[in-house]
Amino acid sequence: MNFYVYIIECSDKTLYTGYTVDIEKRLKMHNAKKASKYTRVRTPVTLKYLEVYLNKSDALKREIAIKKLTRSQKLKLIDSYPKSF
Repeated sequence: MNFYVYIIECSDKTLYTGYTVDIEKRLKMHNAKKASKYTRVRTPVTLKYLEVYLNKSDALKREIAIKKLTRSQKLKLIDSYPKSF
């Protein structure tokens, strides 16, 4: 099983970082306004960054680390990532 840490860009250009085991389902939930209170009023959302982990612990640690980054640091992270999704 894979564990995903992701950054999405909301319609108001804010960034949201999350964790999931099913990235496609989670994005659909965000856009259906059923995933989080934060994104509910900021749809549509677009996937900007994705990391894959083999265990939940590593994924959750990385999610926390990304959430602590500044907006400019998150944008640099997004810019450094190959756009293959």
